[in-house]
Amino acid sequence: MEPGEVVAELWRRIQARDWSGVGELLAEDFVLEWPHDLVRLRGRANFVEFNRSYPEGWSIEVLRVVAQGNTVVSEVRVPHPTVGPPGGQWTKSHCRSVRSFPSMTRSASPERMRKSS
Repeated sequence: MEPGEVVAELWRRIQARDWSGVGELLAEDFVLEWPHDLVRLRGRANFVEFNRSYPEGWSIEVLRVVAQGNTVVSEVRVPHPTVGPPGGQWTKSHCRSVRSFPSMTRSASPERMRKSS
């Protein structure tokens, strides 16, 4: 799979709550960063468990995936007040890291964002 395909498949598996399948797409030393929430998760198993135990009520809508070499940026909509859209670095078949930045939408006013972080 090409890096952009890995990202699209990762989102599909996350939406399906296919946690074993998600783990198959992540590098063992995977890193997730949410700078706006001061969150950093290290390791495939930690990312999978974090998502497996995350409160339900969210879904994933992939808006676009843009790839250039091993760098892929995905824009997704996650209708849950504490989750934002990530972009990341990818190898041919595994995700190496993700950095997420929240976007401001009508449902996520600055006041609401401050209260949830």
